[in-house]
Amino acid sequence: MAASSSVGRVLTLCKQFQNFFRISSAITTQRCALNVTKCHDNLSREKSSLIAPSTNTPFSFVGQYRALHTSMSSRGLEEFFDLPENWGESNVKSGAPWTAKQLRTKSNEDLHKLWYVLLKEKNMLLTLEQEAKRQRVPMPSPERLRKVERSLIRMETVVLERETALRLLQTGQEKGRPGDWRRNTFGYVYWYRFKEYAIPWYMNTRYKRKRFYTPLFVQPHIRLRLEKYLRERARKLNLRKRSLMKLKERFPEMKVPAS
Repeated sequence: MAASSSVGRVLTLCKQFQNFFRISSAITTQRCALNVTKCHDNLSREKSSLIAPSTNTPFSFVGQYRALHTSMSSRGLEEFFDLPENWGESNVKSGAPWTAKQLRTKSNEDLHKLWYVLLKEKNMLLTLEQEAKRQRVPMPSPERLRKVERSLIRMETVVLERETALRLLQTGQEKGRPGDWRRNTFGYVYWYRFKEYAIPWYMNTRYKRKRFYTPLFVQPHIRLRLEKYLRERARKLNLRKRSLMKLKERFPEMKVPAS
């Protein structure tokens, strides 16, 4: 009887402990649920407080802020290749290059945008040219690359013209750094850029050693140098004409470019 009563007491205590743990776990679960709901309510209040009064658009949270801004990439590496509809075509239609007269009518912002558009087009054409060389096939419409290069050169000329005009209005100098056209000892004319010295020019021995004139005995050599340059240019022109005539005899239907 004593053993059965002790066993009954142990079972009663076990049931009480089990009920106690069930109640404590339920209370803990309810507290967690209450904390989660409170957190959601606080976030919703903060989000509603961050809405702009005029536009009704929420501002970005601090956790979602990115220090690096990147633009949306629509194509990625495919921009280095031509459009899929031009693949396999021998001739691709393209417009005329930009002229300096057209570029002068553009604003600086438009020129900045157009520069990058042409630069991407040039990279694409260079990739296409390299791929054609690798496959040993002719590049479709290679004149597109020359048109883009001409447009870039003309755009750079227009930008330099604007910078020069602005500098003339502000400082009265044509070049970005003040200077003067001078002639050296050998008769060459070059642009000498002024420099800053710690002492005046008439006390500077280093500046005095520079000779900004051409001696008289150099004059005959200048004439001989000019004659040599003219003979070399005439020789190259005659060589080009002879090569074109040979090609014309070999291929009669070939069009000879105007000299």
